[in-house]
Amino acid sequence: MVRTTVGPEPLDVAEHAALVGDRAAGAVVTFAGVVRDHDHGRSVRALEYQGHPSAPGVLRDVVAEVVAGSEVDAVAVGHRVGPLAVGDVAFAVAVSAAHRAEAFAACARLVDEVKDRLPVWKHQHFADGTSEWVACP
Repeated sequence: MVRTTVGPEPLDVAEHAALVGDRAAGAVVTFAGVVRDHDHGRSVRALEYQGHPSAPGVLRDVVAEVVAGSEVDAVAVGHRVGPLAVGDVAFAVAVSAAHRAEAFAACARLVDEVKDRLPVWKHQHFADGTSEWVACP
């Protein structure tokens, strides 16, 4: 089972974990990318993610590549777009596998590949009233 989402709906890591859980799974590994209140010594008030229209397809492709090279049972990955507050989950990953090593490795690879390849860009808003784009071409 593979589930991928890119959209404005809030993400629930426990829901992602429940989606991939199975009696055959000896391990379920999750990751939550959470909006933090600072970046490089500056106080972050909020942020907004903007996604390219190709983002859902890119996410499906990345997940398919990682799953093809792994011994995992199921994967659920979601990335939010739109405005987010400090503490919101921006990026959720859950992976199940028969053994923990495979689940941890696939989860780590998914996080790295999605962060590297997904065409979603962050616009941070700071407490001092300024803002900046991060990882934007």
